[in-house]
Amino acid sequence: MIKIADRPFDFLDQAIDKQILVHLKEGKEVRGKLQAFDQHMNLALSNATELENGEKKQKIGQVILRGDNIFYIST
Repeated sequence: MIKIADRPFDFLDQAIDKQILVHLKEGKEVRGKLQAFDQHMNLALSNATELENGEKKQKIGQVILRGDNIFYIST
């Protein structure tokens, strides 16, 4: 389990190589293993899956999510 971090980047550092759930501003959700992130909070995920109403909609594989489109990130 990932502990609550003092800073957002600490949280992301702790989440590297772990499954995360990313909720995007347009309402979509993507679950995948966090591979990398940058100072703009762009995220690189592997084994990513798009979810709809919590159910698997389609497998994406590797994806980069732009930080501007992210509403929240959860573990």
